[in-house]
Amino acid sequence: MNKPKPLTVGISGGIGAGKTWVARIFALLDIPIYNADERARWLMAHQKDLKSKIRSAFGAPSYFLDGSLNRKYLAEKVFADPVLTNKINTLVHPAVREDFKEWVGRQETNYVLKEAALLFETGSFQELDFTIHVTAAESLRIGRIQKRDPHRSRQQIDQIMSKQWKDDKKNELADFILFNDETRLVIPQVLQIHQSLASSNR
Repeated sequence: MNKPKPLTVGISGGIGAGKTWVARIFALLDIPIYNADERARWLMAHQKDLKSKIRSAFGAPSYFLDGSLNRKYLAEKVFADPVLTNKINTLVHPAVREDFKEWVGRQETNYVLKEAALLFETGSFQELDFTIHVTAAESLRIGRIQKRDPHRSRQQIDQIMSKQWKDDKKNELADFILFNDETRLVIPQVLQIHQSLASSNR
């Protein structure tokens, strides 16, 4: 009898909410983590077909002469322009979707986690079996970012947050809400979600 395919579970949260830290706790429980943002950067730098499409859409300076991605050039070109942001997303997201699908096929756990910053905003949550939203107050998140990323100005933080949905909107769509607000213990919440997901695919 074939082992059932792992459930696909998205984990997301606004910048500073602590989704990566929470994902690491799941990793300690031997749950495989697919970091969509890291894989997107890798695919943009290494996948031949995607590189060709990006170079065609955004110009030769998108890549250095050695073939590596010119992230600074692309960020400056894309970040402030919603039309160009959407354009690069339409190129990168399908590549990530296929890469994730192949990765899931190689896993042998009851469920896997897909960590992504814009899981809800891009609509990719609809392709998953369950979603976890890590939430914290905006003021708390801003304080964490300023401590973690002292190079970021408050204006830059506000710009990033403006591209992300408000927590209440994401909470309505999520199957599990995990509060990383320094008033509730995180590990018991992770264990409770883990138990629920592990038993869902038996």
